[in-house]
Amino acid sequence: AIRNETQKGQVQCLEAHFYRDPDRPVHKIWTNVECSKYYLCLEGEVFHFKCSEGLNFDVIRQICDFKQNVENCHITAGMQQQNIHISIYIYIYIRKSTYVNQFIIKLETPIPKPLLDKATCAELDHWGCADGTCLPNEYFCDGSLDCPDESDEGWCDVNNDPNAAGPCDLRYCRLPECFCSKDGTHIPGFLDVRSVPQMILLTFDGPVNFENWELFSQTLFKGNRRNPNNCPIKATFFVPHSYTNYQYVQKLWNNGHEIAVQSVTQRSPEIWWSKNATIEDWFDEMVGQANILNRFASVRMEEIRGMRVPFLRVGWNRQFLMMKEFGFVYDSSMVAPFSNPPLWPYTLDYKMPHACTGMQQNCPSRSYSGLWELVINQLEFGDYTCSMIDNCPVYLNGDDIYRMLMHNFKRHYLSNRAPFGLYFHALWFKKTEYLNAFLKFLDDLKKFPDVYFVTNQQAIQWMRHPIASNQVHQIESWNCKPKKLEAHELACQIANICKLRSRVLQQDRYFHTCKECPAQYPWIRNEFGLD
Repeated sequence: AIRNETQKGQVQCLEAHFYRDPDRPVHKIWTNVECSKYYLCLEGEVFHFKCSEGLNFDVIRQICDFKQNVENCHITAGMQQQNIHISIYIYIYIRKSTYVNQFIIKLETPIPKPLLDKATCAELDHWGCADGTCLPNEYFCDGSLDCPDESDEGWCDVNNDPNAAGPCDLRYCRLPECFCSKDGTHIPGFLDVRSVPQMILLTFDGPVNFENWELFSQTLFKGNRRNPNNCPIKATFFVPHSYTNYQYVQKLWNNGHEIAVQSVTQRSPEIWWSKNATIEDWFDEMVGQANILNRFASVRMEEIRGMRVPFLRVGWNRQFLMMKEFGFVYDSSMVAPFSNPPLWPYTLDYKMPHACTGMQQNCPSRSYSGLWELVINQLEFGDYTCSMIDNCPVYLNGDDIYRMLMHNFKRHYLSNRAPFGLYFHALWFKKTEYLNAFLKFLDDLKKFPDVYFVTNQQAIQWMRHPIASNQVHQIESWNCKPKKLEAHELACQIANICKLRSRVLQQDRYFHTCKECPAQYPWIRNEFGLD
């Protein structure tokens, strides 16, 4: 959340980037409440930010991170002011009797609406800016400012983009390259629902390291839990860079799990990803992390084909332009409104079949042929819905969690059998009763002859060539033949532990890899850690 501090005696303005309150009480400096707050001063006005629940602000790295990773709560400012180009949103709360009204004010000069085909343009393939300047049609909402008044990029959501993707057209959208349906609930290949394998997609967001390695290697994926075809269950890991142990990532990949990317920096504020990240930023963050995974965990570049945006903050057309250019196959960041029956994944050839959900979200408006969206179906528990399972109500006990998992499984299995996604941060499993409830859920699903725990890419491969559940042995990627690995791709038993200096972060970092230690801590624009 963001609000402005204008009352007398409030936080003072500092000529720094994001900073902490210099007058915060000494006895509160190390509290989570105080360490999660940070401020930005623009033209003498101070704006207050707060990290998401469970995160603290790292003033040196200028990002929100897990509490255990933030060790500078006592430092007020870590960087000097630079040129800042961000959108600030003020949340104004006005209390009236027993309820609170919330208003949002965007601190930007309103961008005028372009004239488009109402302008008088000499060429038929040109449209008009708000000031009457004529430009080629494709310049509007392409991510680059071309109109003198910037009106070509000011009205570009899914409802206003003049070059927006059209509605699903089944005459031209055919598998395996394209899949759509009017409401997003139709089964690929028009199969009878009883013959469709119920795919369950376990995904984990966050670094893989000593804090969760036992959970992954000894508890969840020990090899004893198997699909009906006798292959071990698999998951997808969306791996960010900071605090990741690349030896462990390499072991997960060796064992057949999917490795996908979740950026290098995981920087904040969250809205930066939706509103401010340029196409170059998207390349730096996502392709940069793919390069790091390839170099230091030996994950083959052709197998790194999925991504999820930090905080699920979808990055409009710029994100998907980068994905198309690099060769990503899918995104899994969009949360759909709660739906019964749930939605199937779809390609972005046509307009997405659901609303763009979330405060200030920025979903793509254009067509990106062949790019898949593994949409996030929300979980239901009573009157509540939640996307990531750790965003569900915190008062739930183990029995509640088990009932919630089974209820939502049945919502999928007994309707259209859309893939049932479960989205975790490993920290959620620290609560023993949650872990036990999840393990009971896993074990109970073994009784079903047509339920498969697969990776995101395996789900897409089935959707491209849908076949009945009794024929899934024909899908090569669903078999469990050992991966043929080159010698350099095999994970080592003892990793190199590298103590590396980061010029950007201004601190030393420990870095675990089976490869040779780089000269510096890898980061954006230096993902190989060159000196």
